[in-house]
Amino acid sequence: MEIINCKECGRLFNYLSGPRICEDCKRKIEQKFQDVKQYLEKNPNASLDQIAKDNDVTVKQIKLWIREERLILSSPSPDGILCEKCGKPICTGKLCEECKKEVASGLQEAFKKPDAPVEPKKKKDNKNRMRFLDSK
Repeated sequence: MEIINCKECGRLFNYLSGPRICEDCKRKIEQKFQDVKQYLEKNPNASLDQIAKDNDVTVKQIKLWIREERLILSSPSPDGILCEKCGKPICTGKLCEECKKEVASGLQEAFKKPDAPVEPKKKKDNKNRMRFLDSK
């Protein structure tokens, strides 16, 4: 266990793991998340700037929630989140559907069990056969 300062409020707290913020700040951020979620249910087509302004949250925090797939935008917008692989606008996560499929198929190929190697047939060797000597 480590004693550190909270990145949000500066108070000392016992740090175990996860984000370096105290429990009070975690609760405040979770409450803001719930507020943003309810706001999006009422205003599904709001822009990120409008959501941030109306809920007193940073655009960076909203984008983090979208990347974590905790929030889903109703439609992909150019000012929103872009696919990390191809740059196409997306509604949630880090990758668009096409890139997700591509990555998934690549992983399946990587973890696919290799086919059993086919051993070539051995030719019969006449050297080890029994021989009879004919008497003349």
